[in-house]
Amino acid sequence: MTIAVLSGGVGGARFLRGVVSVVDPADVTIVGNVGDDVEVLGLHVSPDLDSVLYTLTGLADEERGWGRAGETWHALETVAALGGEAWFRLGDRDIGLHLVRTQLLREGVPLSGATERLAHALGLEAALLPATDDPLRTLVETPAGTFPFQTWFVGRAHRDEVDAVHYAGAPDAAPAPGVVEALDSAALVLIAPSNPYVSIGPILAVPGIRAALERRRGPCVAVSPLIGGRAVKGPADRMLARMAGGTTPAHVAACYAGLVDVLVVDERDAPAELPDGVRCVATRTLMTDLEASRRLAAAALDAAGAPA
Repeated sequence: MTIAVLSGGVGGARFLRGVVSVVDPADVTIVGNVGDDVEVLGLHVSPDLDSVLYTLTGLADEERGWGRAGETWHALETVAALGGEAWFRLGDRDIGLHLVRTQLLREGVPLSGATERLAHALGLEAALLPATDDPLRTLVETPAGTFPFQTWFVGRAHRDEVDAVHYAGAPDAAPAPGVVEALDSAALVLIAPSNPYVSIGPILAVPGIRAALERRRGPCVAVSPLIGGRAVKGPADRMLARMAGGTTPAHVAACYAGLVDVLVVDERDAPAELPDGVRCVATRTLMTDLEASRRLAAAALDAAGAPA
């Protein structure tokens, strides 16, 4: 059975770790968020794509929750000492990947091609595709001003409340090669437990991707990123409360109106009344380890009537 997964953030990567442990990774295509991409010290950084790469190839730093395990910081220490841009934490091993990606992009290789080469070199078995090869950047509108995503999230520690989110470049962006084909052929589409606004929203903002989901031939199952109405990490609950009016499963489901058939929620958020046509499935959604990620992935597959 072919599965397509829309993913962004650390929660998405951890969910994917469970997915590829209960189904054949060769049957999984991951469509990753690129609205978070940023240029740092001349290097093209794709944080969400890299979270998937590192997590699914056993390279992720589980304690820190981002970046690579066994990391050192000598290059960034030198940058800081020289008065350079050091607000975005790039470790030495991580920089190596960004150097290769940036070189490929400067040689004219599209982001999807560069991602494929990096994934192959690291031994990733599932297919990893950026949502688009075109420029697409998430902008966050706050009372303090409008900021690029990473400036708000990392540079300002996402302390500003969010009034709106914009996806610059999205209307003119085309899906990366293979994305629409993966969605059209998928027997099941999963939306990972990622922030609906800044992780999944940029993917859905690409018109061709939204259109493909609207005409899907199989079910689409989304997993809520909230537990007891709260985010495990990050600002998803604050954003939903301010922009959607609440943090119930119904508020999460409304972010995917017309696109999902099932919403998987944590047991602490059940029972829940959802919009017509959307079924609610409750399970334990906290992903504390691989086994917990595996259980959640199996529950999402079961919710769609798919074998795990």
